[in-house]
Amino acid sequence: MIVVWLYSLVSVVIVSLISLVGVLTFSLKEEKSKKLLLYLVSFSAGGLFGDAFIHLIPEAAGKNGFGLHVSLYILLGIVVSFIVEKFLQWRHCHIPTSEEHPHSFAYMNLFGDGVHNFIDGLIIGGSYLVSIPLGVATTLAVVFHEIPQEIGDFGVLVYGGFNKSRAIFFNFSTALTAVLGAIVVLALGFIIQDFVPFLIPFAAGNFIYIAGSDLIPELRKEEPGLLKSTLQLTTFILGVLILFSLVFLE
Repeated sequence: MIVVWLYSLVSVVIVSLISLVGVLTFSLKEEKSKKLLLYLVSFSAGGLFGDAFIHLIPEAAGKNGFGLHVSLYILLGIVVSFIVEKFLQWRHCHIPTSEEHPHSFAYMNLFGDGVHNFIDGLIIGGSYLVSIPLGVATTLAVVFHEIPQEIGDFGVLVYGGFNKSRAIFFNFSTALTAVLGAIVVLALGFIIQDFVPFLIPFAAGNFIYIAGSDLIPELRKEEPGLLKSTLQLTTFILGVLILFSLVFLE
């Protein structure tokens, strides 16, 4: 159990540190940053789909079979993600566009980001309770989508009126809720073991929603071109392959 705690806490700390990625945008021009984000988005979409379909769903079905309950839990994960976006008026903003973000939205974005990171912590901790390899795979998937998300969130905060230093500080503060989520899961220990069969397919639904609803549409906004489309497809497949390679650790 000590090993599970160690892996989980190190993982969520790494995920939280991703929020500091906004520092890297200081030296990048907006046009270069936008181009880089597009490929990070396609890469993270592949990683999320890979974790959902290669690791989480097979794990959920492995012990009790792929019954109706697994399908319902996956759908619930999708529905909850939809509700979070609609009722918190928050979405994953991967390519900042200032015309779309009024000042007050920055604060709502912070709140929504904190909720989402808390859920990430629950998912990571729950995955490690199942197995170390599953926890590593889930952590990688979260990291993949956190990079473009946090760059986008940083852009939202700066546009919303925060200076760059304050934006980084508050972005990092909300990211730490992932640590709280992991601690909640691990502190409950064996009590939550009965909850894990729900949490794993629920996480899969959450990842499928993020990749399909938030990431893929961002890629479709780009002007069509053979080279750009090929690079996006390549990075997408690379994200899937990295998650697939972790199968050999199990």
